[in-house]
This record gives sequence, structure tokens and C-alpha cells, in this order.
Amino acid sequence: MRMLLNRRVMLAVLLSSLLQIIVFPVAGPLPLWRTALAWFALVPLLWALLPRGAVWSPLQAACIGYASGILWYMGTCYWVYSTMHLYGSLSVPMSALVMVLFCLYLGLYHALFGFLISVARRGGTAFALCAAPLLWIGVELARARITSFPWDLLGYSQVDNALLTRLAPITGVYGISFVLAVVNAAFAAVVVFPRRRVPATAALVAAVIATGVQNFGSWFRPPVYIGSQKAVLMQPNLDVGSGGDAPVAVLAPDFAGLTLQAAQLDGSPVRIALWPESPAPFQTDRAEFTSVMSTLSKQLGAPVIAGSVGVDADPMMQRGYRMYNSAALFTPEQGYAGRYDKMHLVPFGEYVPYADLFSFASGLTQAVGTSDRGTSREPLLAAGHRYGAFMCYESIFADEVRLFVRNGAEVLTNLSDDGWYGDTSAPFQHINMARMRAIENRRWVLRDTNNGITASIDPNGRVVESMARHRRGAVAVHFDYRTETTFYTQHGDVFAYICTLLALGCLGYAVVRPSASEKAGIPRLKSETWGTHPAVPDAEDDIAVD
Repeated sequence: MRMLLNRRVMLAVLLSSLLQIIVFPVAGPLPLWRTALAWFALVPLLWALLPRGAVWSPLQAACIGYASGILWYMGTCYWVYSTMHLYGSLSVPMSALVMVLFCLYLGLYHALFGFLISVARRGGTAFALCAAPLLWIGVELARARITSFPWDLLGYSQVDNALLTRLAPITGVYGISFVLAVVNAAFAAVVVFPRRRVPATAALVAAVIATGVQNFGSWFRPPVYIGSQKAVLMQPNLDVGSGGDAPVAVLAPDFAGLTLQAAQLDGSPVRIALWPESPAPFQTDRAEFTSVMSTLSKQLGAPVIAGSVGVDADPMMQRGYRMYNSAALFTPEQGYAGRYDKMHLVPFGEYVPYADLFSFASGLTQAVGTSDRGTSREPLLAAGHRYGAFMCYESIFADEVRLFVRNGAEVLTNLSDDGWYGDTSAPFQHINMARMRAIENRRWVLRDTNNGITASIDPNGRVVESMARHRRGAVAVHFDYRTETTFYTQHGDVFAYICTLLALGCLGYAVVRPSASEKAGIPRLKSETWGTHPAVPDAEDDIAVD
């Protein structure tokens, strides 16, 4: 029996991790049928955390969750290895080490979920299952607020579900995660409480909800947005490892020529032109760059927002200047008219956290140097319109992107260099998160990348027009300016915070009352009996359900 339970727990953890991985893009665009697995992805994990007839200690439950978290990050964010090795100039062993440390660190969030489920179980197994969706949202919020890496939250798996995404303008992506977690908990009740009428009824209701929402959300398509304004998006397709070798005097005029060609295809006026974040050495303190961009803006008769390195002299700093990853604005009237400086920097890409400890990773920052943080999310104002210009992986921070819209942005622009990810799942995961920002704020998103995926995204999160990956050129796409704001734009993650407060209330209740399992006389599994499977009494089921 010892080995049997060990295998069951290990298989449950492995299955849950696998299901959580494949509901997101793995090696390309996400097939629609795989998104349906999100309704079941947490069931094996909840079963492993809530064994019938016995209770894990909080430490044991945390270990189960930790194993699931490590496996999930390895399967979902495996691209970290490629980034470190191919573009960070790290050796194979060192890249693997960074990848493992990354997974060990962020896997702690799944460990926290397991720990909290164990604490909540003091109120009974059914109580823990009811609290599970609230706890899951609390942990997702912690991922965004504590370590600032809310990559692939569960709700992103449903970005193509037109019914579920109707929640996003109110609750953000967290509302979608919550619905999925509720249905997962209902299904888990059948496994945890076999042959019980109440859990079976809950599971039946959950199955009807999941089937209806999945099918209707997949089939239903809201009205198609047809943009009336034209934008030109430049895709230089520069190799991340060598893009900086060519001089500005060669790259900038070449890019300008491609941009003008795309602008002239249908003869309609251009409202905005975008150049992405890229390894090209474009700096705002270099006259050859600002001159080309100012000339291009005049030729287009429209503003240009270009990814660049913003440089400001600062004699107070040792190096004598501040350097930012920036979106520089050029207008026909003023030339260089201002910029947005990226606020959320990429660890090991734009700065090295705990540099003394991770000095071996300094090679990763050679291409971009050590960037400083911007200080404002004010939109860029040009030709009477406001543009929210967030950079690269800032697109995964919903509560920050919305500030551009709340501050008046009529359209969102996302300049990114996804070349750092290589040919992995990351570019496809990344654009899905940018699509959710469009839905939450009901704004068009113009996403301009170095090597793809370059696209216009409508306020329903659908990719309307795009350019193929790994192609060099420019593409004309369409969009519209919008001024209305959503509840989420105005209030942000209030739903997630409410869930977190309710989760804390559930934990407090579970802690102060006698444990239901202790009342029933159910043994607690000790570390030395990790593999045992005690006889299953009916008392806990009765207490937990009734």
C-alpha cells in the first residue's frame, strides 16, 4: 500500500501539471480543443491534496503543490533555457541551472496553494474545496504583486472563449481563472467524495456549465470590429545575437524605406507608424537616428513611435547618464517630441537582480546594458490622440496597462522584441496575454514586434490583421480610437483583492475552529508514514458534506 499511494500521488501531480501545461501554447498556436482541458486541470492536484480518509500536514501538502509547480513552470516556461543559452551567452550547464532555479523559485506559489488548502481543510474537506477557488486567485494575485511574474494565469487559457472573456472588462483575467477554479473544485468533489449525492450533483451542474460555456464560447463570435484608421507596423526581423552590429546610418534609412512602402499601398492616410523594440542601436541622443525618424514622420504626415534606448545625461550617476528602454515619439511638427520609459524591467534581460549573487548571468545584459526604470504611465500625445505605449513583457501586467487607458489612451501600442524567446511557445503565450489587455480595456492593441507576432488586435481580443513571423518588412493594419472605459480600467484588480480577503477569512475560520478531521478521529499522516493509506472512515465525509 505504501508504494501504491506514492504512485497515486505522483501520477496525480504529474497529470495535473501536464494538464496545466497543455492548456497554453506549447510549440505554436493553441488548438481550441485543448482549452477545454482547463476545466479539469486542477482536479488531480486537488485530489492529491485532499486524500479521502486522511489529512496531509501543511508541510506535506506544500511539497505536493511544490512538485506540481516545478513541473508546470518547466513545461510552460522552458524557453528560459533557450533565452539564457542562445541569447544570454551562458553555457549549457549554466543555462540549465538558471532554468532550474527559476522553476524552484516560482514553483513556491503552487507550494503555497497546497499549504493553504491544508490549512483550510481544518474546516472540513468540503470547506477546503469551497475555499480552493478563492485561494487560487489569492495565489495568482501574489504572483503578480510579489514576484511580478504573472505569466500564463489560468484564465489566459480561455482568451478565445467569447463567453468567458465577457468577464474580463469587469474582473480582469482573474474572474476567468475563478470560474475555471470553481468548476475544477466541483469536479474534484466527486473524486474526493465518491458515492455522495451532494458532490455528484455539484459535479453534474459543473459539467453542464463547463460544457455549455466551452461550446457556446467557442462557437459564438461577437460582431467583427472593422478599423477605419490605418497604422503601419515595422517588423525588422533582426537576429537578437547580432542585430546591433549594423550601424544606425544603414538600419534606420532602410527601415524608413520599408515603412513608406507599406504606407503607400492603398493610398489612405496613415495615422500612426510603429517601430518595435529591437536589438538595433537606436538611441535618442544620436542625431542620425532622430534625424531619420523626424524625416520619416514628415513624409508620412503622421506620428511615429519607435522602440529605442532613451538616454538622459545625469552627472549624479557614476556613468554620467541614465538609460531607458523607451518608446520614442516623433511628430511632423516637432520631430522628437517625447517618449515613454519602460517601468517593468526584465530580470536578467535589462537588469540583474542581486547582481553579486548572479554575477555569472551578466552576459545576458550585454546587448541592452543595465536599464533604469521609468516613472510615468502617461500616454503619448500626438495629432490630437493619446497612445498607451507599453513595452515588451509589460503586457502581462494587467493592472499597470489599464493605467494608460485610465489616463486617456485611445489605443494601446505594444512594442516588443520576442526574438529573445526563439522558436518556442513564448511568442504565442505572449500575444495571448496582450489580447487579454485589449479585452479588459476594450481597446485596440497595435502589437509591433521584431520578428513576430506583429498584429492588430480588436477590443474583443481577436487578431484582425497580422504579419507572418520571421519575415522582414512592414504591414499596414487597421484600428480605431476609443474613449469609453470599462469597470476594470477604472478599478483594476478589485475582484482579485475581494477573493483574497475572502480567502483570508476562510483560513481564519478554519484555524480558530476545531479540525473536522480531529473531531472524526482521522489520523494525520506523518512524514514517516508518507506512503501509507489509512482505512477510510465515513465520519469525515459526513462532517465535511453535512
